Amino acid sequence: MSKRRMKRTHCNLLAAAARLAESAIIVAVAATVPAHDAAASVYLSTEAAQRGLFPQAQSFATVPLTLTETQKEAIARLAGPQAPHGELRAWAALSEEKVIGHVFIDEVVGRQDFITYAVGIDATGKLRPVEVLEYRESHGGEIRNKRWLAQFDGRTNPQQLRFGPDIKNIAGATLSSEHVTAGVRRIVALWQTALAPGASTPVR
Repeated sequence: MSKRRMKRTHCNLLAAAARLAESAIIVAVAATVPAHDAAASVYLSTEAAQRGLFPQAQSFATVPLTLTETQKEAIARLAGPQAPHGELRAWAALSEEKVIGHVFIDEVVGRQDFITYAVGIDATGKLRPVEVLEYRESHGGEIRNKRWLAQFDGRTNPQQLRFGPDIKNIAGATLSSEHVTAGVRRIVALWQTALAPGASTPVR
């Protein structure tokens, strides 16, 4: 075999080895990405959650949550420690062009992945029972227990939303129930700070 042919063969072998190594890296990286979304259980749509929380509403208007630094600091003080959150969205529930409440849809990490849940707060600041829209974990689905979710009904301030003294743990879903409780506390703090009638610093 000529030196030129040997050199070409050597280069081809190196290229093939590089392609195999790259494939192995891609497979390894893909293996580290959680596959929870593939097993997500969807229980309610956004529209169904809105209607369930405020059946008397005639329409729902999106509320942009553009908060000032002062508002963010006030909310953080009232809400206390939080697990990681995803997107938070808000709507005003309208009846005869009057705001009768607000609907929030939030995402909070349970154990490893996001739980999507809905919170309703009426115009007087009272919570409605929380609704779970999507659950992506393999364990802890007990958080959908209606009796547990009903514990939030009628509460009006973050001080009434302490995990343990106020909102009891649910067996089999400790982290999920603790993190959702903290998330609801954050939403109530946000409503009081920026959306409540007469809030000193309403959202822009």
